[in-house]
Amino acid sequence: MSEKTATTNAQTMNDLLQSGLEIKVLKPGEVVAGKILSVGKNEVYVDIEGYGLGVVRGRELYDDEATLSSLKPGDEVFASVVDIENKDGNIELSFRQAGQERVWSTLQEKMQTKEIVRTKILEANKGGLMVEINNVMGFLPVSQLSTEHYPRVEDGDKNKILSVLNQFVGQMFDVQIITADQNEEKLIVSEKAVYEKELQDRISKLKIGDVVTGTVSGIVDFGVFVKFGDLEGLVHISELAWQRIEHPKDIVKVGQEVKAVVIGLDKGRISLSMKQLEKDPWQDSVKKYQIGQVVKGKVSKIMPFGVFVELDDQIQGLAHLMELSHEEVKSAEDVLKVGDEKEFKIISIEPQEHRLGLSIKALTEKPEEKKEEKAEEPTA
Repeated sequence: MSEKTATTNAQTMNDLLQSGLEIKVLKPGEVVAGKILSVGKNEVYVDIEGYGLGVVRGRELYDDEATLSSLKPGDEVFASVVDIENKDGNIELSFRQAGQERVWSTLQEKMQTKEIVRTKILEANKGGLMVEINNVMGFLPVSQLSTEHYPRVEDGDKNKILSVLNQFVGQMFDVQIITADQNEEKLIVSEKAVYEKELQDRISKLKIGDVVTGTVSGIVDFGVFVKFGDLEGLVHISELAWQRIEHPKDIVKVGQEVKAVVIGLDKGRISLSMKQLEKDPWQDSVKKYQIGQVVKGKVSKIMPFGVFVELDDQIQGLAHLMELSHEEVKSAEDVLKVGDEKEFKIISIEPQEHRLGLSIKALTEKPEEKKEEKAEEPTA
């Protein structure tokens, strides 16, 4: 730079400072507006008013909307600042980065306004479905599927869930954006959010204690889904029957018509009970069974802590490990097997807690006590 040019620049800067005008300085990442001056094979020159000449090169030329062939001199464009001054003294710009800013800004706006977006299901994985909105890949988790599409799979088998989800690939779903994070490039959508208000309006007409008639729409290891009208509720396994059951499929089957009572309404979830429409057999258990009574029962399940014993169709008792023998028992299977029928003595009854304690060892006295009694017998 010549001495004369440096002096002129210094005078110009001093004049600006003395004029009191604000000096604007660009920052990398800032999005600016400009007018295209020329379009070349691999670069575009842009006039950034108030800042100077900008250039866009190579991969930075393309975004989700603009392509090189569509650009022409005089067009108004937005670009993101990559470098405030390159080796040629120009502002290095990017249409691509500006395009990303615009796309994420649009996605965030859609999220805030809760706009319903129609999108195509591109692929499935064990956690959910992949979609694309504004050329950004998004994720629709299984938990955010509508009632209609939620996979009801026994035992929560992920491979079976994936099989169900694969059926949706290629279909069009209506969704709402619930997360749009540009920094983490995370886009998450929800299908059930689309119907949330409508669902809440319908649920608001229900009240605790209402009895509904519906059809079993799905069976999983933790309970049964029941569809009634346009709504669907869950009967937890503990609310299916008063007796202890191994799996819901032992009680009902898909397509079966059932009656249930509404016992919970929380955040769009409807909890139902089938057993509460029947009389609790445990309330009459004290009439049928008493402490000290000897009963015959069938071993229905063996656990590490003891065995469950079926006394009748609705009442089961528990014989704790320490109640199986006077001697130490390390495993219930050393004494009993599932299906064994044995006599037990009732040692406790708690109808409110649905508990009944049983014992085998209480049927006999301790061997030590017998020996002591014999020792105390008088000699002839």
